[in-house]
Amino acid sequence: MNALVPLPVLLPLFATGLSLAAGIRLKRFQRFISVAVLTAVVVISVVLMIAADDGPLSVHLGDFAPPLGITLVADRLSGLMLTVSSLVTLCVLVYSLGQGMADKDDETPLAVFHPAYLILVAGIACTFLAGDLMNLFVGFEIMLVSSFVLLTLGGTGPRIRAGSTYVIISLLSSMIFLVAIAITYAATGTVNFAQLAERFDDLSLGVTTLIQAMLLTVFGIKAAVFPVAAWLPDSYPTAPAPVTAVFAGLLTKVGVYCMLRTETLLFPGNRLGNLLLVVALASMIIGILGAVAQTDLKRLLSFTLISHIGYMVFGIGLADREGIAGAIVYVVHHITVQTTLFLVAGLIERRGGTTELTRLGGMARSAPLLSLLFFVPAMNIAGIPPFSGFIGKLALMRAGIDNGSVLAWVLVGGSTLTSLLTLYVVVKVWNLAFWRSEPPGQAAEGTVMESQEDDADDADDEADVGGPAVTPQDDHGIPVRPGGGQVVATSITGKAVTTTKRPPRTMLAATAATVVLGLSYTVLAGPLAAYTDRSAQELLTRTPYIEEVLRP
Repeated sequence: MNALVPLPVLLPLFATGLSLAAGIRLKRFQRFISVAVLTAVVVISVVLMIAADDGPLSVHLGDFAPPLGITLVADRLSGLMLTVSSLVTLCVLVYSLGQGMADKDDETPLAVFHPAYLILVAGIACTFLAGDLMNLFVGFEIMLVSSFVLLTLGGTGPRIRAGSTYVIISLLSSMIFLVAIAITYAATGTVNFAQLAERFDDLSLGVTTLIQAMLLTVFGIKAAVFPVAAWLPDSYPTAPAPVTAVFAGLLTKVGVYCMLRTETLLFPGNRLGNLLLVVALASMIIGILGAVAQTDLKRLLSFTLISHIGYMVFGIGLADREGIAGAIVYVVHHITVQTTLFLVAGLIERRGGTTELTRLGGMARSAPLLSLLFFVPAMNIAGIPPFSGFIGKLALMRAGIDNGSVLAWVLVGGSTLTSLLTLYVVVKVWNLAFWRSEPPGQAAEGTVMESQEDDADDADDEADVGGPAVTPQDDHGIPVRPGGGQVVATSITGKAVTTTKRPPRTMLAATAATVVLGLSYTVLAGPLAAYTDRSAQELLTRTPYIEEVLRP
């Protein structure tokens, strides 16, 4: 069974080579390879999750023991994260296939999408399975390289600017991470998690606190917690819908996973617990207030993402069994639901020609299926019973109440307020985009939605004949057409697309699959809660992980 542990990393990397070799000449083969490999990763991840319930599994690549070898470890937490992430990435891939085929994007940028996406999946799996800090860093860098390609597909101006911001922030966090790894190795002679768990006890409090603070800063940037989250609302909304969905759903949770792993395995005792609770509260309140102020759906969802990361940090900051278990439940829930909402945003953009809520309306009557696909995850993220969002929030609030400290009670109150404001936000989206009548100027079916590059070309042509050379813009600086619709680039490669009342069936099916996956957490709430409780106990005990990695 241990031989399966490296496969979630190796299979996507192997498929990347095949996908690059196929290119646009064999686009059907390229699609087949991507879907087949991710399906295989789903099966392997489920097997690893079940097997890890009997104890952690580990592999030393090349049969080199720590600290020389590369160690990959699958325990309950990593097995669960692999399973959820592989299911979500498969659904997003199917969604992107439907979008690419509908837009007839058969040019080079789309051919690059599949290899980049597979590399991203391999990087995510590497971070979940990494048994040492160095390979965790490698996983981050793999994700960074593929993320930049995916963010800038098509080479449109907004995507290049957003991608540049993302890369600058990511490189800054990588530099801090490298310095933290160097200090750790200088102080202990190893970067292996199991060995560090034993050797950190012999270090001075100042050194361990410095390393802990640096790692939390790195993972906080990745997770987009306040005050290092300002980059996210400007980076994600410009990307294609499937890219934004997988970034929002998964990449931020990689940072949360790393917090869970290091805070429990390397830094027991919760020395910085109060700091984490303060950060969690600030992320919740500031993030949701930012969402309240937005009128663009993608930016609104980006701010709710920042806000709800606070719930997960809340559980990590409590650092007890109930808090850790609640955080794991909420991570699983949020990966799926946040991904679903961004996929729905892509469908809304295709249906209405924009994600600006003031220019949308009437979709409850004109697109009832799309309305349902939004309503279910919206109620889920708002924490309405009996959805998994309610289960996760209830578990975290109960953990805070059981903790009994003043700060924990403040977090319970902040969690309640954030949940109510989240409900207000999703109701606002429902009222504007779905419930009210269609506003004047909403894009009708068959409207060609120009990309910003197309609009720039039009402006140049008009300037040549003495016409206006500047495109009108809205309050956010976004180009608009005279009819009131937004100039957008909804295709994967940034090309112009045509609005339609009936989105492609493949896109609808993939979105519906993520909705069903989110609902399954409610149906399987009992087994899920029991599994996360065992995961939390294993994380806090530490002994099974250490013994598995260091056994002869």
